[in-house]
Amino acid sequence: MTGAAALRLAVVGPTHPLKGGVAAHTTTLAHELAAAGHDVTLVSWTHLYPRLLYPGEQAVPGGAPDVEPFPRTVRALSWARPDTWLRVGRRLRDFDAVVVVHVVPAVVPAHLALLAAAGVRGSGTGHRPRALVVAHNVLPHEQRPGDAALVAALLRRSDGVLVHTHDQAEVARGLGAERVSVAALPPHLPGGAPVQRHAHTGAPRLLALGIVRDYKGVDLLLEALAEVPGPTLTVAGEMWGSAGERVRALAADPRLRRRVEVREGYVPADELAPLLARHDVLALTYRSATASQNALLGQRHGLVVLASEVGSFGDDVRDEVDGLLVPPGDKAALVKALERLAEPGCLERLRAGVGEPDLSGPWARYVGAIEALASPHAAASAAASTPGSRYRRPGIWSAITSNGGRLRDLGRDLSRRGGASRGRHVALSATDLPEWVRPSDLLAREDDAEEARSLARRLGLPREADPLAAWAALGALAAVLRLRDDGRRRAVVVDGSGSSSPFGRWADALGFTTLETGEPSDLESDAELEPGSVDVLTRLHPGGCDADDVADAMAQASWALRPGGLLSLTVPVGPTGADGALGPAEVRGVLARSDDLGFVLVGDLDHDLTGRLRAASAGATVPDAAYGILRLTLRRR
Repeated sequence: MTGAAALRLAVVGPTHPLKGGVAAHTTTLAHELAAAGHDVTLVSWTHLYPRLLYPGEQAVPGGAPDVEPFPRTVRALSWARPDTWLRVGRRLRDFDAVVVVHVVPAVVPAHLALLAAAGVRGSGTGHRPRALVVAHNVLPHEQRPGDAALVAALLRRSDGVLVHTHDQAEVARGLGAERVSVAALPPHLPGGAPVQRHAHTGAPRLLALGIVRDYKGVDLLLEALAEVPGPTLTVAGEMWGSAGERVRALAADPRLRRRVEVREGYVPADELAPLLARHDVLALTYRSATASQNALLGQRHGLVVLASEVGSFGDDVRDEVDGLLVPPGDKAALVKALERLAEPGCLERLRAGVGEPDLSGPWARYVGAIEALASPHAAASAAASTPGSRYRRPGIWSAITSNGGRLRDLGRDLSRRGGASRGRHVALSATDLPEWVRPSDLLAREDDAEEARSLARRLGLPREADPLAAWAALGALAAVLRLRDDGRRRAVVVDGSGSSSPFGRWADALGFTTLETGEPSDLESDAELEPGSVDVLTRLHPGGCDADDVADAMAQASWALRPGGLLSLTVPVGPTGADGALGPAEVRGVLARSDDLGFVLVGDLDHDLTGRLRAASAGATVPDAAYGILRLTLRRR
């Protein structure tokens, strides 16, 4: 992202040498925003929490960072020096937005002072930074008197709040936040790549990782473990207060002798992967939670996850597929889960279901949410735009045929819909689109296409007769709104999808500047375009790609797209021998080549989508015809 769409952002939050998940998230957030083309400064602390709030060591032991440090980092804030709050705030007055990372209410006075010094008023006219709050916990797990009042003051002062679950969104709104967005906590995994795991055929080896606090339920896990012979447990982390004392006492139970190891202290990043490799199950038996990346951490290292169904764990863990879910605070359910893990063959079956988590798609959505909140016009209705030059090329796909309620003959519609949306503008934002409309997705049933076309009509988009074309265009439009829209419809969209695709008309109706190109090779000769000037490039059904076109489309995207820009394309998927189609294995090859070219997939091809590709393949009835349409949205680094 360059030029008018780029933002000058200050991210205010903990980073190295401060330790913990929030510091890793803040650092990775700065990296991701910069990779999307923004001018980012990370403003951090030399000293943050008072000892009363954080009794453990604040700095990483030994000095090794959990994640790669962000190069443009200013450590100018100190909890004990209110003058630094004001001095830093005054230096941020020329920024477009100040992104405050909120964790505990005790730091709110510092944040409020900084925002006031930066000129943030929460309303008004003229240039001022927008105040955004990224809230890991709107209210703390263990609340104190006055916490709600402090957090409410911060949220009312902000222009936008980003939280990680819908439950947290309700808490934020209840405290007075007017504009709240929800985006899943993206992975910021410490410890690097997994190391080799050695074969283990004995009892399940469980690991409870991180600071021991009451809400994490490690004591309940120990109580349950005492009733189930066999499984072992390592508790690795700092022991805080009474919760730590209780864990030490329970670990001394004679029934747990030689089955529980308490490893006190912070686990440095370079020791994390070997520690995970020595265990089979990551135990996350929390009494309460908001959002956590720990389930993803375990899955990346090949561990089965035993988790309470709180916070984001229910979304990350598939019960009886790659882990087990239990109700929070339920000792009896934990006993049954441990007995289940100890059953012959159970652990092996669950381990086989553990897949590599998607590490890029969640960040693309997360950055898009912050971009939308940071725009001063993000809440405004779409403005009119002046469409650019237009030349549609014919669709290139052959018919895709199927039977038995699956995709019917697609055919072709080469008629020109000359300016069907001229003068018509639709007020539509990312929040109007349900989550099932995904930038990357597989269409294998006609009913799903009909549902997409019906949704487009309900949203007020220009009518489209072809449900498959509507499905293809709607997902690409969702990607634009979620990831590239700054609220002023300034994204430059180049549509190479052909006259039968509704995408260009729909983008016009929303107010985007949409250029329609001929053959992809025409991009470099288009006088209106310069290298790296395009925000979105599409090649969608029925003018999408076949197997031979994909590499050309990515090459053109490399020339045309600015950093953070999107390429959305559709390609038929089918068995070996189906003309122009990709097989499931070839899809992996496409993603590997795209990574080499500097693109990351927006979405998850490791879990749900891969399973659906296999199911579609198994259900195909015509041996030499495609059985579905794959929509891929790739984001340029």
